[in-house]
Amino acid sequence: MLALGRSQVEALLDMDSLIDALASAMADLSAGHASVPDRVAALVPQREGFLAAMPGFLPSAGVLMTKLVSLFPHNDGARLPTHQALIVAFDPDTGEPTALLDGTAITAARTGACSALSARLLAREDATVLAVLGTGVQARSHARAICRVRPVQQIRVAGRDPAKAAALAEELPAVLDAEVQAVNTYAEALDGADIAAATTHAVEPVIRRSWLTPGVHITSVGYNPAGREIDDDTVAEALVCVESRRSVLAPLPAGSNDLLMPIRDGVITADHVHAELGELIAGSKPGRTAPDQITLYKSVGVAVQDAAATALVVASAREQSIGEEITLR
Repeated sequence: MLALGRSQVEALLDMDSLIDALASAMADLSAGHASVPDRVAALVPQREGFLAAMPGFLPSAGVLMTKLVSLFPHNDGARLPTHQALIVAFDPDTGEPTALLDGTAITAARTGACSALSARLLAREDATVLAVLGTGVQARSHARAICRVRPVQQIRVAGRDPAKAAALAEELPAVLDAEVQAVNTYAEALDGADIAAATTHAVEPVIRRSWLTPGVHITSVGYNPAGREIDDDTVAEALVCVESRRSVLAPLPAGSNDLLMPIRDGVITADHVHAELGELIAGSKPGRTAPDQITLYKSVGVAVQDAAATALVVASAREQSIGEEITLR
């Protein structure tokens, strides 16, 4: 069985290839070609954390795998990530375990890459101003990925901790060709933004309709069972797209309060979810229809994303003879 550590996974993952691979994976998911049950989780209430299991089979990539991922929001995020994961891949013909790899790097990369895919599908082509809400691993991943698909010239960073926002604003110019500045509030970051990436553990919405500029594309990946990132008015007005209707509308920990709460309160119905990304890719549902339309991609994370990334990493590792062969028997 091939074993790959975090630094190896990070070195093997190419962001452009990952975005393209995710497009195929999301199309397969919407077409019913992949098997992805709802994730289940063991809760750790005293730490507001959980350990989730996310199995998936993506036939087009030849990957049968499962991810075990923990979310412990009180970790400091720098020394110890809030999200930590392991992935095990199996032979889809025999069920034999074939690879064990760090899933923390894959979770970070595939989440940002799928948000970038949503921007490629839904954001205006002339989008140049990106608001990054949050200062953790996903904030970094989203900034790097979204700049691959749109001509971003300015990035504004906002978070709960001004020092962390300032540190991220100093860090990003070394890897991105864009002007980056830290701002004091979420509203200031969103004023005039063409794309907004919400990557927080917020209880109260960090994206509110009154703060948004017409035509903005919003990506929201934050998860907090006690709250939400997007307010009712934004959800009600936006063209809402998701990875999977089934997943996003399932009860927690699979689904999203950003949609479940306004459905519960009668603000929208489940039919307000316009499309899955895979339907946009296949052309069975239209995307943006007007320059001033607000579009929203709400992500909960689905295992085909991890499967697509795993396929790329394992194939590249075997081609380059990277990793350690271990025996569990």
